[in-house]
Amino acid sequence: MDSHESSEGGNGLFIPYESPNIEQLEDLLHEGQLSCNHVDEVWPNLFLGDMYMSHDRYGLWRLGITHVLNAAHGKMCCKGSDDFYGTTVKYYGVPANDLPTFDMSVFFYPSSEYIHQALSTAGAKIFVHCAVGVSRSAALVLAYLMIYHNYTLMDAILKVKEKRWIFPNRGFLRQLISLDCKLQRESQD
Repeated sequence: MDSHESSEGGNGLFIPYESPNIEQLEDLLHEGQLSCNHVDEVWPNLFLGDMYMSHDRYGLWRLGITHVLNAAHGKMCCKGSDDFYGTTVKYYGVPANDLPTFDMSVFFYPSSEYIHQALSTAGAKIFVHCAVGVSRSAALVLAYLMIYHNYTLMDAILKVKEKRWIFPNRGFLRQLISLDCKLQRESQD
């Protein structure tokens, strides 16, 4: 059964998928390891990390990174740009603030498309980062898994948490819940 399908109850009736609430998500996010590296491969050729790694051009080159998505573009600690990475790395910047009031949802589809196009390029590897690599960039990676791989929000979190601790802020979690509901409705039509 795909992760987006409803499950069958014991009496043969189908139980419609229900998106989790904030508390359920935070409980899930608190489970498991509570630390992460400067960079972790959370999906084949998709790396999630922090600003330290974003400034390490040699380290990115060693990983074979060809694309960078900076979820904190223009912020004091994450001023990345095409100029910084040169001509060998494609760059995409999302000027997000890590605040629950910030509307990250407007970047879910464009960022997911950028990640998808990068991963559809032979030999490409993408590095998605923000300042710490657990909230802004993690929210965009979760959205990508939901939009392009039909993961539910819970399944996307579990997939990423196999490799890295993440903790998107409550506002981003609410926006991801809305995306989850929208995608589940579309899959049932």
